[in-house]
Amino acid sequence: MAKFKFVVSDKDGKSYQFEAETTAVIGKTIGDEINGSIVGLDGYKLKITGGSDKCGFAMRHDIHGNMKMRVLLSKAPGYKPQDAGIRKRKTARGNLISSDIVQINTKVVEAGATPISEIVGQ
Repeated sequence: MAKFKFVVSDKDGKSYQFEAETTAVIGKTIGDEINGSIVGLDGYKLKITGGSDKCGFAMRHDIHGNMKMRVLLSKAPGYKPQDAGIRKRKTARGNLISSDIVQINTKVVEAGATPISEIVGQ
């Protein structure tokens, strides 16, 4: 089984980190919705917004598949230009979750009965 770190962004602007060992998210892409019970958030629906692989390369929604590519970037994720109009060739990861992905960024689409802060204990 693959081990993932899930970063869940709540509607109040706070982020929470969970670790889960699962294969339920392998094959999902950025923009797909997953059940929150994967990370212990029963009743929640989460939308995948991005992530990064084991080498730290960011996932991009416009690169299809799960491979790393050298692409010409002009904005985030993966590159933050200091001046307007600057482009640079950078390595980025595709939008498909595979076993190479370590961190998955999500946001809450549908909240459950109890707030996340109570589930986590903060």
